[in-house]
Amino acid sequence: MTRPLKTRQPVLIATAVAAVATGVAAYGYVRRKLYPALPTVAHVDLHKYSGLWYEVARLPTRFEKGCQHVTAQYKQRPDGKVSVVNTCHKDGLNGPVETAKGVARAVDSTNAKLKVSFFWPFEGDYWILDLDHADYRYALVGTPSRENLWLLSRTPHLPRSLRDQLVGKAHELGFPVEKLLFTPQPLTDKP
Repeated sequence: MTRPLKTRQPVLIATAVAAVATGVAAYGYVRRKLYPALPTVAHVDLHKYSGLWYEVARLPTRFEKGCQHVTAQYKQRPDGKVSVVNTCHKDGLNGPVETAKGVARAVDSTNAKLKVSFFWPFEGDYWILDLDHADYRYALVGTPSRENLWLLSRTPHLPRSLRDQLVGKAHELGFPVEKLLFTPQPLTDKP
């Protein structure tokens, strides 16, 4: 006697979900193996890293499509985590403002490798690859997959020579810098 289709349906759905999850995990594993280990800075003082950062450039991401005058505000919390507020002006320097709030946590003692969550339970990598250790005036941030990259500055614009130096480092690390978008920012330091 055959079982009715209704009792097989939950098993089929569970099997399909398991197959998709396995495929996603395998894809992520293969992507990581395509690249050598991504080096980060030796240490980050999260208190000094806190504050306002301007996005100078980024690799394209769907969640930043059409964004200009992009900033990130970091604030260290008493529990050691970091509050994150990303701001984007849509389709123009003075366009409508969109914000995204999240929380970051360090995943090792260097504080250079963080996980950021904007929608629990999902987290993304945020690795600090280069940093002005003297004054925390610029940072190069990316992900081990080389799919995300940001050049950040405490001011809306970086000197061209410094910007080129950071782009060169990102290229050496295997990021597709030919796809970089340079973020329009206001001429003043005021967000």
